[in-house]
Amino acid sequence: MAEHPAGLASEQEARDVAEAARESDWSGPSFVRELFLGRFRLNLIHPHPVQADDPEEVARARSFFIKLRVFLERIDSDMIDRTGEIPEEYVQDLREMGAFGIKIPVEYGGLGLSYTSYTRAMQLVTSKDGSLTALLSAHQSIGLPQPLKLFGTAEQKRRFFPRLAKGAISAFALTETDAGSDPANMRTTATPSPDGTYWTLNGEKLWCTNGTRAELLVVMARTPDMIVDGKARKKQITAFIVEANAPGVEVVHRCRFMGLKAIENGVISFTNVRVPSENILWGEGKGLKLALVTLNTGRLTLPASCAGGGKAMLQIARTWANERVQWGQPIGKHEAVAQKIALMAANTFAMESVAELAVGLAERSNYDIRLEAAIAKLWNTETGWRIVDDTLQIRGGRGYETADSLRARGEQPIPVERVMRDFRINLIFEGSSEIMRLFIAREAVDHHFKTAFALVDKKASFGQKVGALGRVAKFYPFWYTARWFGRGMVPVVTYHEFGALAKHLRWAERATRHLGRTLFHAMARFGTKLERRQMVLFRAVDIGADLFAMTATCVRARMLAKQGNREAIELADLFCREARLRIAANFKRFYGKNDKRIYKVAGRVLAGDHAWLEQGIIGMPKESNPLAQVAGSPWKPTARAIDSVDSGEVLSSRT
Repeated sequence: MAEHPAGLASEQEARDVAEAARESDWSGPSFVRELFLGRFRLNLIHPHPVQADDPEEVARARSFFIKLRVFLERIDSDMIDRTGEIPEEYVQDLREMGAFGIKIPVEYGGLGLSYTSYTRAMQLVTSKDGSLTALLSAHQSIGLPQPLKLFGTAEQKRRFFPRLAKGAISAFALTETDAGSDPANMRTTATPSPDGTYWTLNGEKLWCTNGTRAELLVVMARTPDMIVDGKARKKQITAFIVEANAPGVEVVHRCRFMGLKAIENGVISFTNVRVPSENILWGEGKGLKLALVTLNTGRLTLPASCAGGGKAMLQIARTWANERVQWGQPIGKHEAVAQKIALMAANTFAMESVAELAVGLAERSNYDIRLEAAIAKLWNTETGWRIVDDTLQIRGGRGYETADSLRARGEQPIPVERVMRDFRINLIFEGSSEIMRLFIAREAVDHHFKTAFALVDKKASFGQKVGALGRVAKFYPFWYTARWFGRGMVPVVTYHEFGALAKHLRWAERATRHLGRTLFHAMARFGTKLERRQMVLFRAVDIGADLFAMTATCVRARMLAKQGNREAIELADLFCREARLRIAANFKRFYGKNDKRIYKVAGRVLAGDHAWLEQGIIGMPKESNPLAQVAGSPWKPTARAIDSVDSGEVLSSRT
């Protein structure tokens, strides 16, 4: 068994918990799943999904968006950032317009709007203030409204939906000091009463967004292990609805961060908190799966928010590049800046295309979006970050200067510096980029695992190996042969309805088959060791993400062109040209000839062999952790603690 710090789950235990929680079956088709299998199923996303017109909803949405826009235009976001607080009057205004109940059905007092309307609202809010987005989206994306809608009983909905619709703020509590991306280390427990009428909750949760202001909490806790043949065989995690004012619930600390200065995020402790049994969501032992399913749609807030932020940055960069004159002409005329502006526009169009397609697919009841949502989150957050970085570079010193300082000396208080601080967390919360790539890679090879893994699994029985051999013989001969031939090989006539973009879809079809073959070759080459070749898997994920973004962009541009917006074709064309270069580069270096050398050097650095490189500096403060001082021993960051900080939390609500 792999070595691990005392008290923490072993590698195998962590794997078992993660595998038990993941959705093993696919509830519907998935374009991205097919893409990783080398099958370019354009019919799954084309024509572009459109929201059905409901006159009543359209009227409600129009009224809400007018109120929201008026509200956002008058608030002082620099004050929110400066003070680190969202004034109660702002929160009350949001309550009164229904902003905390956007998706809650009308019969419970909510606005009853679609997910499309909700994400567009979050895009609008993000273009003005990230802290407000955190407040609203943590409440509605993974806070109580979403899991209640998906898994709540009729009685639970009757009890809680009206309160939530009126503005009772909710939070999601999963992450702990040693449990985030690896929930097997969860220490918070819930113990049933002898008569089964209530549970006693004990533990502490970290980075609970909205926790410092919430009325209702969704709390994940360890419940008694499942007993199989008289032995504890399976760790169980259960979701509870907890009243924040219940005896024993305490906000221990409000966390403060580099950005999102007013985010209501804290450490929450639970000491002998009694929770009624009827407050269990979905069922005992289903908490972690509930969180994963909820995040499939909950993650879609981030891609839309990134698109909103990208639009705001593009507007700032375009305006400044026209106004600022250097060397006798506007800086936008200089190629060094012009190329940034062009790529910002193309990438912003692509981000919005990815976000809108993912949300449109989520609106379909028969579509499995787990991979689309994960890629949308990964791709949009990383692309959006580059756009923010380019905007600050174009603004130069004025981009680095705070809005308050700009205002004080008579210039326009354009808050690029604040946007950069606020945006950076997007690459970490709701699944860091690294965790997202691992999640996508696992799902990408799911079909291969189900088909052939038993053949190379040392634990598989003889019967399981025989069964796998039959599946392999049935699937792979035809599948592999077909990965060499497809529509993308036929010029001109294929995808002709896309006009100038048809060549990109033909290329994408060929690249998709190439990806399917390459993943198969990698599995044949590395066998069970492939899961540890993360640099290889990550290149496969990046290829798939770019292929999805290319296709989403072409499909949306085609839809807009039919509506009269021919300019979208130009942006889609430029985006696809650049994406093709990235994909080709990742294929070329797929196996990474320097990967082993990189990993070896990393090991030597971690072992201290290159500590000489750190000489000649003051270094970070060598203070002891206050909690460790109480125990009488200095705090030392373990490798596991560092990993937890660096990797982010795949299931934390916002950070």
